[in-house]
Amino acid sequence: MLRFLPLKLGRLYRCLKFLLVVGLFVILLMNTHSLFASFQKNELTDRRFINLNKCPACFGTSWCRKFMNGQVSFESWGRLRFLDVFNVKNVYFAQYGEPREGTRRVVLKRLGSNQELADIDQKICKRATGRPRCDLIQAMYKTEFARINGDVRLLTPEVVEGWSDLVHCPSQRLLDRVVRRYAETKDSGSFLLKNLKDTERMQLLMTLAFNPEPLVLQSFPSDEGWPFAKYLGACGRMVAVNYVGEELWSFYNAPWEKRVDLARQLMDIAEQLTNNDFEFALYLLDVSFDNFAVGPRDGKVIVVDAENVLVADKRLIKQNKPESYDVMYESRFEECDREACLSFSKDSLCSRVTVDHNYYAVCQNLLSRYATWRGTTGGLLHDPPAHIAKEGQLEALLDECTRPKKRYGRFQAAKELREYLTQLSAASSSATAR
Repeated sequence: MLRFLPLKLGRLYRCLKFLLVVGLFVILLMNTHSLFASFQKNELTDRRFINLNKCPACFGTSWCRKFMNGQVSFESWGRLRFLDVFNVKNVYFAQYGEPREGTRRVVLKRLGSNQELADIDQKICKRATGRPRCDLIQAMYKTEFARINGDVRLLTPEVVEGWSDLVHCPSQRLLDRVVRRYAETKDSGSFLLKNLKDTERMQLLMTLAFNPEPLVLQSFPSDEGWPFAKYLGACGRMVAVNYVGEELWSFYNAPWEKRVDLARQLMDIAEQLTNNDFEFALYLLDVSFDNFAVGPRDGKVIVVDAENVLVADKRLIKQNKPESYDVMYESRFEECDREACLSFSKDSLCSRVTVDHNYYAVCQNLLSRYATWRGTTGGLLHDPPAHIAKEGQLEALLDECTRPKKRYGRFQAAKELREYLTQLSAASSSATAR
């Protein structure tokens, strides 16, 4: 009797497999009309789909003409709505076309999951009416987003402090920069809040509170050398940014020379965001392989998720001189059972002039043997060539950058690591040129 058991299990497996295929086929048949409709219709011209009907509880309207004219359309599988269940972050790839310039790839973001967007609607309604559901447009005029009206000359720190990571400890200089560079108005260039229309003002504040990523991209634009994706525009609750390239994770097993170059760029980004001529320190609070991408032509590394960026004004810190402001702040390494986790104090990031957070974040979560992502360990610089591994300098610098043994050792290790990676990258380029 036992010898028949494998046979029965085999038949059962084939039967279940057949039923699964039949079930999928039936589902496809039942959805044939919607499938064809999805491919034929450009849903990005639908006001309700992009939540334009919810404005001013939205992120902007600067790209609405392009959306409504059909210049923006989803790519292939992005048109199938039943696949949205797998797209939790609501990030889509699309094609944007101009008559004289042809088409190019862009990335569309709703800036949050469906649940997060529903939650913000409920919060707006509860603050305005006490109920979870309401007329959202009318409710917006009864919230704090509308209280900052045309009579208010400037957007000031005490009003928005703590709304999001961007403004965890805002200075007036930072807020003036945010307002002056706000792209969702025709009259950008002025730091005076009163120059914005009521709807524009509410959209700016809504973005600042819900997900300030568009404001980070606008305030620190790629055109000026900042390592962020280029902001293009918004319509309703759909934001368009420039497509950079494949995510950093795609290069995890790239040739050693390529990975060295990417690691060098990541350390350069950490340095630029920490120390720059503008004296704004931009601290990356969410660092993972998914949050960076690599350009296909120039191989340039760019930050593609800037929601969790804390900006500290070093000029203000030097001026106010809070306790221990001139004492170097060293982030503490802590063991973690989750992927891409970091230990930091936002208050310390906001009150110290010299901080090693960005070096720590890049070394721990991307480069060193402590980096874990999607079940892998070893970081981007895993399995170095035998002669480099034998030399031991790279491993020693990565360990000191991640888990320093000396007090303030990470600062020196990060400096030496940048120099060492530059040397390795230059040597690889020379060898290739021969």
